[in-house]
Amino acid sequence: MKKSMLYDWALLWLILIISAILLSIFPDKKHMVINTSWNFFIEMILILPAVMVMLGLFEVWVPKNIVVRYIGKASGAKGIFLSLIFGALPTGPLYIAFPMAAALIKKGAKISNIVIFLSAWACIKIPQEMVELQFLGLHFMLSRLILTVVFVVIMGLLIEMIIKWRHS
Repeated sequence: MKKSMLYDWALLWLILIISAILLSIFPDKKHMVINTSWNFFIEMILILPAVMVMLGLFEVWVPKNIVVRYIGKASGAKGIFLSLIFGALPTGPLYIAFPMAAALIKKGAKISNIVIFLSAWACIKIPQEMVELQFLGLHFMLSRLILTVVFVVIMGLLIEMIIKWRHS
């Protein structure tokens, strides 16, 4: 068995043990925890097969040189911009983005662009911006959007620098 698989099983058992301990301490939360876990499981069962099909199509249809050219190591500001846009467009749960990010990394995407993509997926959504505009006003929406974009880009670049520093 691979080392990463052993780690996954160990992590699963640790989470199960911690959950059992917490549920024994707070037995009144048992029903809510089971309901929430079941609903999340059903949501994943309904969504993940479609995501896996899309990832399979991505693997076959998108050549590595396209990923490298647009969001790879030499993509520069264009890669940052595309990562922000590709992260902000979808409106699905964040856990869908992780397998997509892994596929992009395998095809040669730059780490900072992957961090930007994931962060944009989590923090910047076009429909969310429209709701913010309607209820909180233009000034709030633009201020939050600009600050989010700036800090997402800084975070992506900083994480890439840290990863390079640790591997050198």
